[in-house]
Amino acid sequence: MKKDIHPKYYETVVTCGCGNSFTTSSTRQELKVDICSVCHPFYTGKQKFVDTEGRIEKFKNKFAEAGYASLQRGKKKKAEPAAAAAESES
Repeated sequence: MKKDIHPKYYETVVTCGCGNSFTTSSTRQELKVDICSVCHPFYTGKQKFVDTEGRIEKFKNKFAEAGYASLQRGKKKKAEPAAAAAESES
């Protein structure tokens, strides 16, 4: 086997955004993650939206005041087939 081709292996502390931390081994000395097994919805059974860039808040703010345009327009009226046939004959 060749010597000195493998990366150095460290004992790493992984820190989550929820405040949880644990120790593992990695080629990096420190890891920061957004979600871990303590706060992940699969393990907790609670629904949680992970929104790191504020996209959900932007969407809610955009449509909170104006609402949906399609709901404000109302529904289109369909022409009755008998009325359309009468118009085409004349």
